[in-house]
Amino acid sequence: MPGWDYSRNGYYFVTPVILYMKCLLGKIENGKMIFSDFGKIVNDEWHKSFEIRKELFLDEFTIMPNHLHAILIIKHPEDDNLNADDDVIWDNNVDEIENEIWMEIGNDENGNDENGNDENGNVQTHGRASLASPHAQFPHAQPSHAPSLHCQPKSISSFMAGFKSATTTKIDDYIDLHHLPIAKFNRKNRLWQINYHDRIIRYHREYLNIKNYIRNNPRNWDEDKLRTKH
Repeated sequence: MPGWDYSRNGYYFVTPVILYMKCLLGKIENGKMIFSDFGKIVNDEWHKSFEIRKELFLDEFTIMPNHLHAILIIKHPEDDNLNADDDVIWDNNVDEIENEIWMEIGNDENGNDENGNDENGNVQTHGRASLASPHAQFPHAQPSHAPSLHCQPKSISSFMAGFKSATTTKIDDYIDLHHLPIAKFNRKNRLWQINYHDRIIRYHREYLNIKNYIRNNPRNWDEDKLRTKH
C-alpha cells in the first residue's frame, strides 16, 4: 500500500514463492506436507528468523511445495497496545484470498517487489497484538524522492529479504556438502521470486478467513492455483 509504514504494529499476510513455482520444498501426500531436504532447511530458517527479531511474531503459517503462507505480527516492545477481541462473523472466503495472491504473484516470475526494489535490501508465539484499526488514518503517500517506508529496517520487506538470503545460502551450502549435480542459486539462478504477496490485515473477520485458508492449504493442494507439475 503506497505510503504505508511496513514496520508499524499490525498483522500482515505474506506469501513468498519459489521461482517458476517449482516444487522444491516437498510434496503433498494425503493432505499433509512432506518436506524435501530443501524444505527442511526453509522450515528451520523460518523459525530461526523469529528468534532473532524481538518485534516480529509468527501466527499461522504453512510451507507448501513451492510457496509459503504466513500471518506475521509486528509488535514493538515499547508499545503495549494489545488485545482486539471483538466478536466476529466466520466467513470462509477462500476464493477471494487465493485469487488475490494469484493476480499479484502467480504470473510474475522475475518481477521486483511492490516498490520495484531488489530483494537484497540490504519464537514462534501465539501472543496477540492489536490489528491495524480500520478507522486509522493511512499515512500520505511519500514523495518520489523520499526513502521507501516498505524497505526500512524492522519492516516486512527487510525481514523477507533476510529470510530469502539465509535460505538461499543454506541451500547452496547443502548442495556443496552433498555434491549435488545441480546449479547453485544466485542472481542469475534465483531460488525465490523477487516479489511476494503481502496484505495488511485490518479486520478480525479477515484475519479468521486468512487463518482458515492457511490451515486448509495442504488439503486443498489439488485445487491450488499455485500448484505446478514440477
